[in-house]
Amino acid sequence: MRLVKKNRSIVVITGASAGVGRAVVREFAKRGARIGLIARGIDRLDETRAEVEKLGGEALILPADVADPEAISECAKKVESAYGPIDIWINNAMVSVYAPIKETPPEEFRRVMEVTFLGYVNGTKAALSSMLPRDRGTIVQVGSALSYRSIPLQSAYCAAKHAILGFTNSLHSELIHDRSNLKLTTVHLPAVNTPQFQWAKSRLSHLPRPVSPVFQPEIVEKSIFYAAYHPKREYWIGLPTTKAILVEKFLPRLGDWFLGKRGYSAQETSSQPTRASSEGNLWESVPGSLQTHGPFDFEAHSFSLPMWLGRHRRSGLLTVAAAGLAAFSMRLRS
Repeated sequence: MRLVKKNRSIVVITGASAGVGRAVVREFAKRGARIGLIARGIDRLDETRAEVEKLGGEALILPADVADPEAISECAKKVESAYGPIDIWINNAMVSVYAPIKETPPEEFRRVMEVTFLGYVNGTKAALSSMLPRDRGTIVQVGSALSYRSIPLQSAYCAAKHAILGFTNSLHSELIHDRSNLKLTTVHLPAVNTPQFQWAKSRLSHLPRPVSPVFQPEIVEKSIFYAAYHPKREYWIGLPTTKAILVEKFLPRLGDWFLGKRGYSAQETSSQPTRASSEGNLWESVPGSLQTHGPFDFEAHSFSLPMWLGRHRRSGLLTVAAAGLAAFSMRLRS
């Protein structure tokens, strides 16, 4: 894989102060990028800025709720005033609610859509305002296997991710119609060990958990970074994501049946009760120094061969070819 070693790219990342967003921030900071950090929690934004500077980048903290279009537009203007034209905009901010549909009130559906879907719309429009006059730039949408295959207990989040996919596909066509040189890519992630399972609004009796297998943020951060400089229409990151999308495309009823039987237990821990009164981060930022990892380090994978091969196509093909040749030679000798 040919990665940018050191650069002065100007990057904006939403949801930048924790989880996948903060992991991606680190990847750009290592290469000297100048980064606009958008999130609600001012304390974690300060922490993230200090981390960026320690790693060799520059950072501008931008406390804002992505659901507010005027605030996000103003963030883009501040980045350009401080650093210059934006090269890469990464939409990543999200909130979720863990509950059956029958137990989820309308205002919670609305809030999830405002942040997780309209937050991407607001970020994309801010990026377009910056990039279209120059006819260059890249927008990265951080998607999910759930953009295609919905699961129980997260109907609002799944609906928002589906909406992002529909919105982004419309934009692909419009950019083609306008003969624009802007690049647009979506990176669909598997289950990732982030703090979202600690801070999401939940009506489950026990702490929510990611559906196995679970991956560490450092794996997906490299995939998102790679996609920003090698944009194509979509990336399906990891075998679980690929399987979920293909099942939805070809065997949707099988997916419904399987998730109806296993989807509830797969998303709930057995030993950590949920605080029933907690609203999580649905309405306000959660205090505390939450960083990239969630509470599932004990089972999260730090390596994925399909992800590695996706980022190292040439060396990956050579490795596979060499392994095949070695196996063939051993077969001949035997």
